[in-house]
Amino acid sequence: MTVPVLHFDDAVPVPGTPKPTVYIETYGCQMNVADSELMYGKLAAHGYEPVDLPDGADVILVNTCAIRENAETRVIGRLGELKRFMKPDTIVGVTGCMAQRLGPRVLDQAKHVSLVVGPDGYRALPALLDGARRGEKFTATDFDLEEHYEDVVARRFEGVKAWIPVQRGCDYRCTYCIVPTTRGPERSRKLPDVVREVQQVVEQGLSEVVLLGQTVNSYTDGTHDFADLLRAVGAVDGIRRVRYTSPHPNDFSDRVIAAMAETPTVCEHIHLPMQSGSTSMLKRMLRRYSREEYLECVARMRAAIPGLALTTDIIVGFPGETDEEFEDTLSLVREVRFDDAFMFKFSPREGTPATRMPPEWTIPDALVAQRFERLVATVRGISRENNLKRLGDTTEVLVEKVARDGELLQARSRDFKTVMVPADSARIGDYLTVQLTGTTGATFTGTPVGDKKERVPLPMATL
Repeated sequence: MTVPVLHFDDAVPVPGTPKPTVYIETYGCQMNVADSELMYGKLAAHGYEPVDLPDGADVILVNTCAIRENAETRVIGRLGELKRFMKPDTIVGVTGCMAQRLGPRVLDQAKHVSLVVGPDGYRALPALLDGARRGEKFTATDFDLEEHYEDVVARRFEGVKAWIPVQRGCDYRCTYCIVPTTRGPERSRKLPDVVREVQQVVEQGLSEVVLLGQTVNSYTDGTHDFADLLRAVGAVDGIRRVRYTSPHPNDFSDRVIAAMAETPTVCEHIHLPMQSGSTSMLKRMLRRYSREEYLECVARMRAAIPGLALTTDIIVGFPGETDEEFEDTLSLVREVRFDDAFMFKFSPREGTPATRMPPEWTIPDALVAQRFERLVATVRGISRENNLKRLGDTTEVLVEKVARDGELLQARSRDFKTVMVPADSARIGDYLTVQLTGTTGATFTGTPVGDKKERVPLPMATL
């Protein structure tokens, strides 16, 4: 059953009753993290208590990704595992991109699931949960091109930074990508609404924001472009760092690059998806730029922003990829000298043009694995060389959390380098000046310089 998604704000908590608990498990990109924060905020406003474990929760929501097949397979398996945490009256729902893509099929594959809600349906969650308690099952996957959740206050759980969606959907139709199907056409928030949310973030004690969009630098609200947005957000009193992800190479106008260079709060790091270094491959991917145009974009940005760090996305084994096209990718990696890369083996997604390419274009798994191994070695080698040159440098870092080993703290520099710092957990939220003293090739160790520290208060409400 498909239900409308806009008219459920009359579902309110009953005074005097115990608060139901909700647990959300998040997979995928930063946009999904931001959406989980929106869901927590919406449900908290209707009397739900967020919890950080699924054990015995009244509501369990799995916020999903659909970019790669293994992500969906993992979620289906996880839904089975979550049964052991359910009480007799626990409600389980699936939200996000996989929910949007599969719709009612999720209910068929996982009989204990009661709700399937796409990215534009989160406003309906309180009422949908009320219906689920009556034994009803719902699928809410209609697109709403006006929905930006402007009146929903996110329940932030990141700690020291805020994810700020400024754009939803995508109008590019890359032949491998499922995003236009799962998140709909591109639409942008109004600039004053984004600035207002950033001001609220500062009031919560955060000083770093990350602007989110599928092709974030194509942002336009009809009056303002992405350059205007960067300048406006960067000028908010109390904001110290502005980041954004993910841009598209086609949309780096001179105005945008100038705004980055001239706004002191915008960090010296860009994640610039490349996908392939071969012009012929880029055409099959429908990326809308050539190898030469990508390099020209990189050159313009580096000329304007000294010390700019670049990371990227790369796909290996796209249909029809020849040895020569793969070598073009390796050579571009060597020429640009990325600081790091997210590297993926091609995963065909139902409904994308790539699945309709001739079967004989399919690259054998063994060859894909061989190419992938070479790419990883090349990227990591360059990253290590880049990092070794930084040893001895002094840089500012924001301490984000306790590192996995439990002994060091994990911090981040303006140019997006991960730095492990020996300090007490009370320093989380501090800006420190550190000297880079060692590197694993991927991360740094750093030693605080002097006794000076700057404290950024953390939000009082954390999960």
